[in-house]
Amino acid sequence: MTVRNRELAALIEAFFTDRLRRQRQASANTVSAYRDAFRLLLRFTQSKLGKPPSALTLRETMQD
Repeated sequence: MTVRNRELAALIEAFFTDRLRRQRQASANTVSAYRDAFRLLLRFTQSKLGKPPSALTLRETMQD
């Protein structure tokens, strides 16, 4: 499975757990800010595509 076909939720989770917390040692406030931004993005995407965030793939979010 390529990165483009992976579920968006898995990619976001990896971003939070690996990149922000482990590699960047981000503060709890920074992680919360990113979380809130992703929530807004996912709500917008859901309204445009008519799919719940759990059903989205990265490819779908990148299409025009």
